[in-house]
Amino acid sequence: MQMIDTVFGVSPDVLALRSRRTELIANNIANADTPHYKAVDLDFSSALAQARGGFTGSGLQQTNAMHIDGTGSTGLGADVRYRMPIQPSLDGNTVEVDREHLAFMDNAIRYQASLNFLNGRIQGLLTALRGE
Repeated sequence: MQMIDTVFGVSPDVLALRSRRTELIANNIANADTPHYKAVDLDFSSALAQARGGFTGSGLQQTNAMHIDGTGSTGLGADVRYRMPIQPSLDGNTVEVDREHLAFMDNAIRYQASLNFLNGRIQGLLTALRGE
C-alpha cells in the first residue's frame, strides 16, 4: 500500500473527498424546499488532512480507515459541518440554491481536474512499464 501512496500521492483521497462533497451538495439542492432542513458541506482541507494523517478530531489515530473515529462517525463523514446561510428562509431552511449550484460546479471542475491528474500518472506508469 505504501508504494501506491508513493506513486499516486493524495489523489485517491482527493477523489473520495470530492465525491463525498458532491453527494452532500446534491442532497442540499434536493432539499431546498424542505422546511427546517439545514444545509451541510464538507470542510475539505481538514478532511484531507485527516484522511492523509489518520488523526481524528479527538487526537486519536486510526490504524484502519474502517475504524470508528473519536467523533462518533466513520471515514470521510467526520468533517461534515452545517453551512451558515447568508439569508436564511422563514421556514428554517438554510439551503441557498444559487450558492449550492456554484459549490456543485466548482467541486465538479476540481473533481475532473483531479481525475485528469490521476489519469496522467497512470498513463506515465504504463509507459514506463512498457519501456516506451
